[in-house]
Amino acid sequence: MFVVTVLFEVGEPDAARFLLRMRQQAEDSLRLEPACRRFDVCTDPEQAGRVFLYELYDDRAAFDVHLASAHFRDFDTEVAPIVRSKTVQTWSLA
Repeated sequence: MFVVTVLFEVGEPDAARFLLRMRQQAEDSLRLEPACRRFDVCTDPEQAGRVFLYELYDDRAAFDVHLASAHFRDFDTEVAPIVRSKTVQTWSLA
């Protein structure tokens, strides 16, 4: 299994809009991508603008399919102007 973690930071005024769109992205990924096994959206209770993702895919190729999907590209284009930082890490399940 291939694990992806992402930490987003957005401005507090944009946090609710970003989170709504992120939850839709998670639902789309799980519904449209059979090799996307998990897509958790986590928030920081102390900082509304920090959002952490935990994603689980069958393999790296499945994640590449995710990155190339229309729903991901649309999401990325829409939120790019409000994202202050984005840190992506990849992992393998031991």
